[in-house]
Amino acid sequence: MLGRLAVVNAGELVTLRGPQAPRTREAMREIEIVPSGGFLVEDGVFTLIATSNEVEDRIEPGDTVLDAGGRVVMPGFVDAHTHLVFAGDRFRDFEGRALGKSYAEIALAGGGIRSTMQATRLACHDELLALARKRSRWMMRCGTTTAEVKSGYGLTKVSELKMLRVIRSLGEEGAIRTVPTFLGLHALPPEFEGDRSGYVDSMLGEVLPQVAAEDLADWADIFVEEGYFSPDDAERLAERAKKLGLGLRMHVDQMQDSGGAALAARLGAKTADHLEHTSESGIAALAAAEVVPVLLPGSVLGLGRTRYPNARAMIEAGLPVVVATDFNPGSSPCPSLPTTLSLACTMMGMTPEEALTSATVNAAHSLGLGKEVGSIEEGKRADFVIHDAEDWRETLVYSGRETAFEVYGAGSRAL
Repeated sequence: MLGRLAVVNAGELVTLRGPQAPRTREAMREIEIVPSGGFLVEDGVFTLIATSNEVEDRIEPGDTVLDAGGRVVMPGFVDAHTHLVFAGDRFRDFEGRALGKSYAEIALAGGGIRSTMQATRLACHDELLALARKRSRWMMRCGTTTAEVKSGYGLTKVSELKMLRVIRSLGEEGAIRTVPTFLGLHALPPEFEGDRSGYVDSMLGEVLPQVAAEDLADWADIFVEEGYFSPDDAERLAERAKKLGLGLRMHVDQMQDSGGAALAARLGAKTADHLEHTSESGIAALAAAEVVPVLLPGSVLGLGRTRYPNARAMIEAGLPVVVATDFNPGSSPCPSLPTTLSLACTMMGMTPEEALTSATVNAAHSLGLGKEVGSIEEGKRADFVIHDAEDWRETLVYSGRETAFEVYGAGSRAL
């Protein structure tokens, strides 16, 4: 939106203003609420945060005035781990889990990542974009305005590049901001059965350089787990990504404590994601290396498991915890950050304030966007959500309903 926008009469304006750094320990509970708040937006950026009366005093002829009607206004959520670009479904996986089948058993039966890979390879760019657009609207209805989005369901040069171009196209449409991540090392495709080293060679030698040349990704990622990719593979990816100017994110310690957290620390990863089985020494390694933990309770629930990441130990260790949906067709078919944050509170012992911080300020910093999004404050991009609620905690407690009343990106209405 060009020109000025004045938002007034927010019953609770939850700003999360504060130091321009990830929040840790007690600071994760400092969210700042301005009763009867409001703000000004000019050329897509917040220029004044104040009480509603103070904002009204600054309104000029020609300004667009938006009355929040006493509702809650918060920053748009930042979802730091998603897989929203895919074709097909994993309904048979869901049925299999209900019958007690394990993740490995489902994969061996033709389900899992490879099932989605086959459907995604067959879909063209426009088909994938239409599907991603629909799912991004699901996320926006839950209050998300920025989403990290991974490739990893193509697993060939052509299909991985196709996915990343879809992610770019989705972001260019402007409704939701996308942060692209190359996840070519997600699973071993059937063409390379028994030749993991050859597949890694292909991804790092042929695909990743093309990704960098076209500026298709900000980050590179890898799934380090028995039966998938090894610490040596991760080391090779880290070295190659660094040379090509991409940051490193890693899926680790999801199925077992394989030392993944310590590996992420040694390789200088920006984030270590999952961490369900990470030990105390692994948490200490993350803290010493300033690796950001991205916790994904939705995938624990989705897989019917009971072991959640030890969020309290991570917070006490001084880590800037992030919580994300891991939205994907199989293990976490949930696009809702409010539902995920509710899980973080009930199953991981996080307070509502900590949970909110984890999916706004801390999530933004984990993506390198801490100076741009994640809070409502002067100089930041005007991504905000008006929630149909009187108390901001309704968004977490009543997580089964969509509370987002209106969604704005860079000061323009997106939903």
